[in-house]
Amino acid sequence: MRELLTKYKLVIKFIITFLLVYSVLTIGYNLYLKLSDGSKYYPDYMTNLVARQTDALLNSVGYEANVLPHPKEPSMKVIINGKFVARVIEGCNAISIIILFLSFIIAFSGKLKTTFFYCFAGSIIIYSFNLIRIVILSAGLYHYPWRREVLHNVIFPMLIYGTVFLLWMFWVNRFSKNLKANA
Repeated sequence: MRELLTKYKLVIKFIITFLLVYSVLTIGYNLYLKLSDGSKYYPDYMTNLVARQTDALLNSVGYEANVLPHPKEPSMKVIINGKFVARVIEGCNAISIIILFLSFIIAFSGKLKTTFFYCFAGSIIIYSFNLIRIVILSAGLYHYPWRREVLHNVIFPMLIYGTVFLLWMFWVNRFSKNLKANA
């Protein structure tokens, strides 16, 4: 047993670190969601921010967009040219994806400064890509509402998770000290 633990020490360390970081960040985020009262920023600050930025981007590319709080559920309605096309819910704000990303990077850490800056830059890339994803998805749903399922459930999740995967692979191959220690 000791031999196996020694042999797979890096794998075990990665799994434990990943699970610990993921658990702490997820619990912290869920606490944030429970404590946000939604009175100033409905349904919560980050979801509201993503919805407002979606509205601004849609308007900047020529659509007449508006974002309103949904009266029956904790979400923001995206309206383009008077047509309700999508809703921005808590899961659309990319925080859960960023938590997953950060957990992996920290579990596969490199130098402290490099890890910190990569976590920061990667989070910004994921957030920005997610925002662009929502804008394109909203415009796509406006023009092609019959493609809702394939756009929302296949293409756009594949793109956002593909981006995270590419960021992970770049990190592992370029900066991770775990890979170098194994070589």
